[in-house]
Amino acid sequence: MAAALGADALGFVFAQSKRQIASLRARAIIARLPAFVTAVGVFMDQSLETVQKIADETGIDVIQLHGSETPEYCKQMNRPIIKRFDIPADESTDTLASRMGTYDVAAYLLDPGAGEGKVFDWEKAIGLDYPLIIAGGLNADNVRRAVQIVKPYGVDVSSGVEKVPGKKDREKVKRFIEEVG
Repeated sequence: MAAALGADALGFVFAQSKRQIASLRARAIIARLPAFVTAVGVFMDQSLETVQKIADETGIDVIQLHGSETPEYCKQMNRPIIKRFDIPADESTDTLASRMGTYDVAAYLLDPGAGEGKVFDWEKAIGLDYPLIIAGGLNADNVRRAVQIVKPYGVDVSSGVEKVPGKKDREKVKRFIEEVG
C-alpha cells in the first residue's frame, strides 16, 4: 500500500519491537515490491551474524541500525548502512556532528526515540554536511516544515501514519507522502 502511494522505501523491523516482523513475512512482501522501492531492515544491537542472516534471507537492500553499534561494526556489513543517532535535548549541532563524523555510512538517521513519536529540535540539523534522514514525531501536519528547515535526504515515519502500532492507515500515509512532495 505504501509503495503504491509513492513511498520510496519501506522499513521492516527485525529488532525487538511492537512492530517486529518475521523474516519469512518480510521476504514475501519484499518480493512483491516495485523495482525502485528500497527495502530497509531495521536492527538494534543484534549480532553481526543475525543481521547478515536476516538480510540475506529477506533480500533487504539497506540495513538501518538503531542501537549502540560502533563504526567498526558498521564497516563489517554487506549492505549500505543507515545509522541512527539520538538527539539529546542538551546536544549542540557541533557535538552531534562530532559523533556522526566517526561513522562512514550511507546515511545518518536523526531520531530522538525508537518509534516513540518524539520530535527533536530540527534547528540542530541545520548545517550538518551528511546525507540526513529525519524521524521522530513526524506526521502530515509537521513534515513539510521539517523538510523546509532541515532539507534532508529523506524522512522516516512510523507512528505518525499508524492506526495502531504496526498497522498503517492508508489516508495518513497518503497525506504524509503528499506533504513531503
